[in-house]
Amino acid sequence: MRFIPSLFTVLNLFCGFLSIINAEAGNISQACLFIIYAAMLDAFDGVAARFTGTSSRFGVELDSLADVVSFGAAPSFILYKAYFFAHDGFGITLASLIMIFGALRLARFNSQLVGYDKNYFSGVPVPIPAVTISAFFLYYFNKNFSPYTSEIFAYSIAIVMPLLMVSKFKYDTAPKFSKRDIKEHPVKFILVLLIIALIIVTRGEGLFAFCLFYISTGIFRSIKSQTRKFFFRKKISEQEAEESLKLKSSN
Repeated sequence: MRFIPSLFTVLNLFCGFLSIINAEAGNISQACLFIIYAAMLDAFDGVAARFTGTSSRFGVELDSLADVVSFGAAPSFILYKAYFFAHDGFGITLASLIMIFGALRLARFNSQLVGYDKNYFSGVPVPIPAVTISAFFLYYFNKNFSPYTSEIFAYSIAIVMPLLMVSKFKYDTAPKFSKRDIKEHPVKFILVLLIIALIIVTRGEGLFAFCLFYISTGIFRSIKSQTRKFFFRKKISEQEAEESLKLKSSN
């Protein structure tokens, strides 16, 4: 039973390799699909590890190595082959950022594995930018989007996504599909079901919208937190000022 989670991880890694091969051959759509397959396998290896009770440090390290290929090197190569190849060295640099910052994000996650907040990720988890890139090129690049809009999104994805991966924005972890987790986080499970339904009804096009929504949650959570802190500090300052005035008037 111990080999089952690692088998999913190896298949994830293999899908990343197939994605690179297809991107090199110019078959961008197929390359994007292999990244989505890799993301599904990446989700299943965690489920399998919990189900079989075989979680291990070896599995964590193997998972990170597979993710560097499937969600780092592969999407970076897709970005390069699908758009940035025309920009020479500048294009190579931009396309490589997903891979470089993805590796940094994974190294930080592994180094903080003990004692980290299990309800949240610090920074966008590595598979999300890869799936976003795949959904973008599958359904929107020069298709649902005009060439000008496609260009804006290509640059935005290449620059913003890497920064979000190493940011301190908090993102919800995936639900564990256990009775205890369902009772503790019912809203999260309802959202997951609605998102799955959306993706099925839209025949995959909704995947891009989901990725953008998920990415925005960490940003809005941070804005909300900072706004609360600002007004809370302001309220405390006003109370302290009132107390100071009262003391002066009493003296």
